[in-house]
Amino acid sequence: MKEKVVLAYSGGLDTSVIIPWLKENYDFEVIAVSVNVGQKDDFEAVAKKAKESGASKFFAIDKTKELVDDYIFPMIKAGAKYENEYLLGTSIARPIIAKALVDVAKSEGANYIVHGATGKGNDQVRFELGIKALAPNIKIIAPWRIWNIKSRKQEIEYLKEKGIELPFKENSSYSRDENLFHISHEGLDLENPSNTPDYKNLLQWVTPLEETPDQGEIIQIDFEQGIPTKLNAEKLNGVELIKKLNEIGGKHGVGVIDLVENRLVGMKSRGVYETPGGTILYFAHQELERLCLDRETFQAKANLSNYMAKLIYNGQWFTTYREAISAFVNVSQKYVTGSVKLKLYKGNMILQGLDSEYSLYSEDFSTFDEDEVYNQKDAEGFINLFGLPIKIQALLRNK
Repeated sequence: MKEKVVLAYSGGLDTSVIIPWLKENYDFEVIAVSVNVGQKDDFEAVAKKAKESGASKFFAIDKTKELVDDYIFPMIKAGAKYENEYLLGTSIARPIIAKALVDVAKSEGANYIVHGATGKGNDQVRFELGIKALAPNIKIIAPWRIWNIKSRKQEIEYLKEKGIELPFKENSSYSRDENLFHISHEGLDLENPSNTPDYKNLLQWVTPLEETPDQGEIIQIDFEQGIPTKLNAEKLNGVELIKKLNEIGGKHGVGVIDLVENRLVGMKSRGVYETPGGTILYFAHQELERLCLDRETFQAKANLSNYMAKLIYNGQWFTTYREAISAFVNVSQKYVTGSVKLKLYKGNMILQGLDSEYSLYSEDFSTFDEDEVYNQKDAEGFINLFGLPIKIQALLRNK
C-alpha cells in the first residue's frame, strides 16, 4: 500500500502546484484537507479541483465556530497586538488548521503532513510548531524548502505545463489569506514600501474612505466577562457577531492597516490587512477594561498582551506559557461586563459612552465639585512619602 500524506489544501497557487509535484516526485496517496475558518471559498469547487489534480480523498472541515470561541475571543480578551498594530488575523487561524490536519492524519493513518508555506515566511513555523505539539511523530514535508521552484512566476509556468487551470487571474495575483476575522494582501506593488496601495482595487471588505457614507453610525456592543455577546441589543453567537461587525465596520472604512512588520524568520515584510470587526472589538473591549479593571491589573495585562501577541505570531499557541497567560487573562475578565457605544465615521471609532455594573469609576471621588468623601489635605502626606527618594537624592548629591 502507498504511504498516505495529508496536504493542507486551499486550491490557491501553492497547493495547486503541490499535488502534481507530490505525484511526480513521491509515491504517495494524497489526502487533501481544506479547513473552513470563514473564508469565502466554494468547497465543492475546491474538492473537484483537488481530485482532478490527483488527490485520492478530500475533506472540508468547518472550524469557524471553534476558531472564534477558542482562539479569536481569547486573543481579543488578552488585547494581543503584534508590534502594537497587527491584529494577528492570519496567525490566530494557524493553530486550529494544524489541529485539523493532525486529526485527519491520525484518523486516516497518514505518516506525513504537507503544507505550502514559503521558506521565507512565518506560516511554516506556525503550522509545524502546531503539528509538533499535537503529533510529534508525524513527519512534515515543506515543498518550498526542497523543490527547484523559486518564485510565484515559476509556479504559474509549472501549472501551465501540466495543463492545470490557474486559481486566479495571472495579472492580479496578490498573495492573500482570508478567514472570518480578516483578509491580508501581500506581493506585487506592495513589495515596495514607497508605493501607495491602490485601495479601490485592492480592498475586498472595507470601503475606501472617499466612498464611505457622510453620515456616521452609532453601535452598541455588550460584553460578558470580556466576551462580546450582543450587538445593538441583539444577542448573537461569536460568528454572527463578527460577520455583522465586518459588514458595518467595512461600510464605514474601519479596520485597514498598511504595515511593515518584522517576520519571525528575520526579514521585514509589507502587507495590507483588513480587519473591520476585529478592530472594533479590540477597541471596545479595551475601553470597557479601562472602566472595570483596577490600575495594577490593567497595567500588568497591558504588558502581558505583548507577550501573548508574540506567542501567537510565532505559532506557540500550544504551549504552557500561552496557557499561563490565558489563565491570568481569564481571571482579569471576571468583571469586564458591560456595554460600549461607538460612533463609526470614515475610518474612525469614536467612543460615545460606557456602562457597567462593575464600573470602578466613582463620580463622588472624581468630581471637581465639592465633595464629602475625599480629603485633599491627605495628598500632602502622600506626596511627601512618594517623593522622599527624590528628595533624599537631591539633598545628598547637592551638598
